[in-house]
Amino acid sequence: MVAKSIFKGFPKECVTFYEELRRNNSREWFLEHKADFDNYVTTPARDFVFEMGKRLKEISPAINADPRLNGSIFRPYRDTRFSKDKTPYKTHLGIFFWQGEGPKMDCPGYYFHLEPPHMMLGAGNHCFSNPLLEAYRESVVDSKHGVALVKALDTVKKRGDYAIGMKHFKKTPRGYDPHHPNAELLLFNGLTAAVTISIPRELYSAALLDFCFARFKDVSPIVDWLAEMNARVRIP
Repeated sequence: MVAKSIFKGFPKECVTFYEELRRNNSREWFLEHKADFDNYVTTPARDFVFEMGKRLKEISPAINADPRLNGSIFRPYRDTRFSKDKTPYKTHLGIFFWQGEGPKMDCPGYYFHLEPPHMMLGAGNHCFSNPLLEAYRESVVDSKHGVALVKALDTVKKRGDYAIGMKHFKKTPRGYDPHHPNAELLLFNGLTAAVTISIPRELYSAALLDFCFARFKDVSPIVDWLAEMNARVRIP
């Protein structure tokens, strides 16, 4: 017998919660609706992480799926220390499945982002730490790894309308040839592939697992390339 999924979808109240939070982003409102956050956001998110983690092991065996706040599920609190926007809470649900060892945000992985009226699915590494940025640039111009990266990106582009990021710099980094075939990729400070869509009906049922997995599988070549790069960085 095949075990049934414990994930039944996100309730419509989850979407409503974020719509109302956008209009009432205050500590007082959030505390008054903490039970809604626990019941309609955190609880189904944990089930989603548990089930999606099992699915992702089919394509990324070293995936980490931690069904806790500040594990795979990002905490709801904003860091307002260096921001002009002092609203205390994120108006979206973010979930990250990361592959490999080391600090979570240094690892590549798969990302689920719900921010009504949209949902975004993506993969990669949003922002490289300094050691990884150096390794990325060396890999981009390497005769073997650079070719593999271009192949991975071409594969992802052929599979769907995925936006490739994270282009950040305006000039080729010092010490690198601006005429190199992969020079455009040297302007990136992270590497991601993502698609943003209107919230699909699958959000409200277990069908969301298949919906997300298909798109995560589409962009998995980027995760594979980045994971291989990370492994090289950590070799003594």
